[in-house]
Amino acid sequence: MVGFLGAAYVWVKAAHLVFVIFWMAGLFMLPRYLVYHQEALAGSEEEARWVEREHKIRSIILTPAMIIVWALGLMLAANIGMFSGVSGLGWLHAKFAIVVLLTGYHGWAVSYSKRLATGVRRLSGKQLRLLNEIPGLAAALIVVLVVVQPF
Repeated sequence: MVGFLGAAYVWVKAAHLVFVIFWMAGLFMLPRYLVYHQEALAGSEEEARWVEREHKIRSIILTPAMIIVWALGLMLAANIGMFSGVSGLGWLHAKFAIVVLLTGYHGWAVSYSKRLATGVRRLSGKQLRLLNEIPGLAAALIVVLVVVQPF
């Protein structure tokens, strides 16, 4: 792929994939942590440990990985012409829309984690378990769009 990245394109793409894996791992883990946290007795030592774990996964893995994914992804998209009207990139626009939604999910999960840490429990364990499936569905759709490039 020739563009402003030149020969670095493959390295940027590899780094993007590595940080996507980190981000997705965090998006799989944090919602599961929220389920366990929600089910812990309020004010218990166990709850305090979940608060600490959630803070660590957010600050060490989840948010830094998301930021890097976005930075590298935008570079890759610009390199192949997403922002300059190149045709045949409908799949990339669809992927971009899903990533925007996944970023919103990330924000929700971080926000809910912080609310849980203050004792606010608005959802049931069942609702949290259902919400836990969103990253997996998003990842499957993104992989199909990137590999198949259906439009």
